[in-house]
Amino acid sequence: MGAQTAWRQLVDLMGRGRAPTNDTTLERLARLRAIVPVAVRSASARALAFARPEPALVEFFAQDDLAVAAPVLRMVTLPVDAWLDLLGRVTPACRAVLRQRRDLPAEVERGLESFGAVDFVITDARPVAAVATADPEPPMAVAAPVAPIPDIDVWSVPDASTDIPSMDIPSIEPGPVATPMASEGMVPRFEIADLVARIDAFQRQRDDEPAEAMPSMPELQVESRERPEPGFRFETDANGQIRWVDGVSRAALVGVTLAHASRQGCAQVDASVAAAVRGRSRFTEGRLEVDGLSDAAGSWRVTGVPMFDPASGRFVGYRGVARLPYRHETAARSSASDQLRQLVHELRTPANAVAGFAELIESQLLGPVSDVYRARAAAIRSQAAGLLSAIDDLDTAARIEGRALDLRATIVPVRPLLERVVRDLTPLAAERGATLVIVGEGAVSADDRAVERLLARMLAALLSAARPGERIGVSVESDGARVQIVADRPDALADLTGDALFTLDGRVGEDEPGVPLLGAGFTLRLVRNLAVELGGALDILPGRLTVRLPAGDDRPADQVASH
Repeated sequence: MGAQTAWRQLVDLMGRGRAPTNDTTLERLARLRAIVPVAVRSASARALAFARPEPALVEFFAQDDLAVAAPVLRMVTLPVDAWLDLLGRVTPACRAVLRQRRDLPAEVERGLESFGAVDFVITDARPVAAVATADPEPPMAVAAPVAPIPDIDVWSVPDASTDIPSMDIPSIEPGPVATPMASEGMVPRFEIADLVARIDAFQRQRDDEPAEAMPSMPELQVESRERPEPGFRFETDANGQIRWVDGVSRAALVGVTLAHASRQGCAQVDASVAAAVRGRSRFTEGRLEVDGLSDAAGSWRVTGVPMFDPASGRFVGYRGVARLPYRHETAARSSASDQLRQLVHELRTPANAVAGFAELIESQLLGPVSDVYRARAAAIRSQAAGLLSAIDDLDTAARIEGRALDLRATIVPVRPLLERVVRDLTPLAAERGATLVIVGEGAVSADDRAVERLLARMLAALLSAARPGERIGVSVESDGARVQIVADRPDALADLTGDALFTLDGRVGEDEPGVPLLGAGFTLRLVRNLAVELGGALDILPGRLTVRLPAGDDRPADQVASH
């Protein structure tokens, strides 16, 4: 009891640098890992991905299940030396995750390339003895012990289809090798180390020979792995107005001034670039949005440096470059969403601590506690759980705003998921004096965690506005391509039409128990945005709310194949 809370709290503290990352704390995390479910460890990893964890903590998560290691490895930032030291101690699957990143330093990318032979070559893991005994043919009889392997010129036999002359390979004195005896029933074979050494010596001899002595070989055209990054260069005048562009069409950009954040034609820069240009300072990774159908359209990351006349020292403008965002980022990401996510990360640690200590007092793990204090601890734990739920909602909203929501579609049966949500909402339904009734079945193709959050938040918002004796029906309907989850609206919300439901914050039952901490309006907006992220929608119809999601097939695999 309390292991999950202790895990989350310790990971948050170590991720923010509030607790040391040493052998003691890592050993404690290792003991907790054995009893904390993978889902909880994965959630902690996703929260840790945007912090600044120590390399030792990153390595600890990299040794966990791939579902726990991947969120950290996809987003964490480490020094070059720490990356290079970590590469040799992680699994090939973890290195495969790192290969998908496009923001790693060049030294780290070269380090990943050096593991190619280890990560991509499939080897025969069977024991040598097992392979030898599997041969049905009898061993070759040898009358005397096998002599040391002679210096055989394996390259001296030309192929009949080629005109390549034979070349002598310098002999290498073989080292001491344990040669199998005839009594062991094994055929003599070349030692790999000797063969590699002889090939290396041949390569050195060939490099030392004059060019005219080398045989003619066809030149191979190898395509370079370094591809030019999509982008363009630009220059501005002293007023920040773009006057020269190279790499894309100029029509949409020439004449646009970087000193103003307002929209100019089909282009617009963010306020950070405009402020830097007005102060004649360098700007890095600013955002430039260009609309239209030309090759200049898109969301760009721009970096520029001021230029000065070397003779007079007069400021003459900016010279800069623009690039498309990498796969793990977007140029349209709001800086406010990043700040909100950082704030959420800072709030989650003390909230977890409050919930954990209240649970310790309630369960009397630290010693006997009177019933009065246990009741108070239970109330604190309940309030802390509501606060953590609100923090999770804020984190989800910020991830949606920043286009950083991690979704993995699976086949999710809706009926069992709804029954689980209704069981969790039983205390709230009893407190409000209302009931939830579920009818129908179906399956959706979506992320199971996101679907559960969507349904839980929608039904909690509806229950919080219900009156004693009210009945809220939830039906699941499917038309083949879509699954509709229809929920009745309580009488308090029945008269609200359209977007009026999204402005309920602070208006409906704000002093009554069970109302969402962030307000019913925020909760329903979150439900709508989650539905859109899952490829569906939230429809507001007279007397009910309808969530439409892509349909999935929950039949067994053999039944699906037979159809």
